[in-house]
This record gives sequence, C-alpha cells and structure tokens, in this order.
Amino acid sequence: MRHLIGMTLALSLLGAAPAIAADAMDIVKKANHASYYVGDDGRAKVAMTITDDQGRAREREFVILRKDEDETDGPQNFYVYFNKPADVKKMVFMVHKNVDRDDDRWLYLPALDLVKRIAASDERTSFVGSHFYYEDVSGRGINEDLHELIEENDATYVIHSTPKDKDAVEFAYYKNWIHKGTSLPIKTEYYDVNGNVLRSYAALKVDLVDGHPTVTAAEMKDHQSGGKTVMTYSDVKYDVGLPEDIFTERYLRKAPRKYLR
Repeated sequence: MRHLIGMTLALSLLGAAPAIAADAMDIVKKANHASYYVGDDGRAKVAMTITDDQGRAREREFVILRKDEDETDGPQNFYVYFNKPADVKKMVFMVHKNVDRDDDRWLYLPALDLVKRIAASDERTSFVGSHFYYEDVSGRGINEDLHELIEENDATYVIHSTPKDKDAVEFAYYKNWIHKGTSLPIKTEYYDVNGNVLRSYAALKVDLVDGHPTVTAAEMKDHQSGGKTVMTYSDVKYDVGLPEDIFTERYLRKAPRKYLR
C-alpha cells in the first residue's frame, strides 16, 4: 500500500485528475490507450530481471517495436527481439493484435531455425520464463471482460473486471487501480474464485516521454509459486516511423537491425 500511495503522489505531478468520473468502459478505454497506443508507433529497450522463490535471478534484454495499423485504438503489431542472454539471442516474438478475433502470435527460435505459431490457448502462459504472460506484453482486449467501477478516490479509479469466457483464463476476476490524471494502470491484481490473489502487477516508475506519461519500470509477482519479474524500459521513443513490413514473417529470421540499435 505504501508503494501505491508513493506512486500515486508521483503521478499527481504528471497530470491533474478530472473533476467528474466517467463510466467504467470509458475509463478502461482511456487506460488501454495510455498503456498501448501512445503515438503512431513506438520503440523501447527492456531489461528484464526474473527472480524465483529462492531469490535466484536471471537477466534478459530485448527491444520492443510497436506500430498501430490506424489512428483508432484498433489493430496493431508488436515485434520483440532478444539480445541477451546467449540462449535466447536473436529470438523473436511477434504479435498481430486483432480487435474482433484472437491475436496472431509467432515465436522464432534461432537455435532450431523454427517459426512457431502461438495458439490462443497459450496467451496466458509465461513469457520467456518470466512472471509476465504473453498477453501482458501486447495487452488484453478490453471487450473480453465485463467492467465495473467499484471504488474511486481523488487519485484513482478501481475497476473490477470479470472475463466473459471463464474457461479461457486462469483467474476469476481482476482489479485495476487506474490513475486519474494519466489514465495509466498503476496496480492490477488477479484473483481466483475464493478471492485469493494469483498475480499482481505494479507500475514502479513513470516518466514523461515526449510529453506522454510512460511506465518505465514495472513488476509482476506470482503469489502462488513465489517469485517476481521486473521490467525496466530505456531509450523509449514514439513516432519513430517504423515500416509496416517489419511485422511480417520475413523479418522473424532477418531482424530489422536499423530499428533495433
């Protein structure tokens, strides 16, 4: 709770809270836009630290490229290229995020020179051994859940979300604490049917990037098996001018190095 209060105070310096609360879906739409749709495209370097329940840590480094297909919060593409460690170097994770159907996801494994399609059923499994899921990287579709505003204070909205397809996910519901001034989710908790927390997300740091409040450090904890993963973002840029053809199967094997430096 102390962390949440501290983050809320820091975020208050980035943007003033609106005077009138919107309805739940409107809040969720704004949060989704603030998290995944800033600018026409974006690029960031990511350092990932995966810590298990015994305190042992592993490191990964990668670059994320993102491009929107249109000016609305609709289809978009993600390209994730791994630099470190050696066992994942040159591995690529690519997503074509769809609005009206399951996302298309690919994983290129350079050691086997194999392109693997990731099934929709695998979206909520570990992202390269971390405590984040594949779905966490590109975002969950806002129409996959029913949203309700259950709490509000001067700084945040608390949204309770229930999946429409309960068999497709491992959680019964989740709660999002969304900062009013920036519309960024600063805390998320996923619960089972008994109300136990399965996983929890926290925005650890928020910076202004080209005038946009941007999460530059985030943490995901697993409350069942233990352990956590922290992702730290650097060299974040928006409106880079990424070509559309980067996000095709051709570039899974041939990395677009100009945009990955």
